[in-house]
Amino acid sequence: MERAYQYVLTHATPGDPDSILDAFDVWCSKVEFISNIGPKKGKILDRLLMEQSPLTVLELGAHCGYSTVRIARSLPLGARLYSLEMDARNAAIAEKIIRLAGFDDDTLIVNPSDEVIPLLRSDYGLERLDFVFMDHWKKCYLPDLQLQMLEGSGLLRKGSMIVADNVLFPGAPKFLRYIRKSGLYEWKVHRATLEYSKGIRDGMAELVYQGIK
Repeated sequence: MERAYQYVLTHATPGDPDSILDAFDVWCSKVEFISNIGPKKGKILDRLLMEQSPLTVLELGAHCGYSTVRIARSLPLGARLYSLEMDARNAAIAEKIIRLAGFDDDTLIVNPSDEVIPLLRSDYGLERLDFVFMDHWKKCYLPDLQLQMLEGSGLLRKGSMIVADNVLFPGAPKFLRYIRKSGLYEWKVHRATLEYSKGIRDGMAELVYQGIK
């Protein structure tokens, strides 16, 4: 990850999010695979963010900061982005990348999602979440969504959108089974290929919260 950061630092223009993402894409496709959302699925995420114009966004799994920059550049003026990353080394890189891109107001929280989500209202002053992007441990997708976490937090409102990456590869079958049966979401899967590869099928789930019935 440090080598990727050094490459971005020497090949991207500070304050230019597009050039930072481009440098990452070159590194990940030609030098060393890093599990970012990548450019193809990234364009789907870009479009959803543009359509939603969310003012409060939660990212679960900042990793090296690629998706954080991708999200931040698509947000309307005055929006706040809260990014969680449990790995301190990844978070240190992500922090540098986010600042290099010129996003100084975004909040990076270094802690596991199951510890932070219950504190978003009390410790961070959030009243609602307009958009959630999940790209952390796939086994955490379902527990982080269910009643004791996001659904029980009171932060999801009717129309809140949740986008979850890699639901087909490596896959999150329990998560997909739950959203199919719960009746709480309008949902679809955007099919694509795994980032920086051509032959591995993957997809992102798009969920729109309908409220407790």
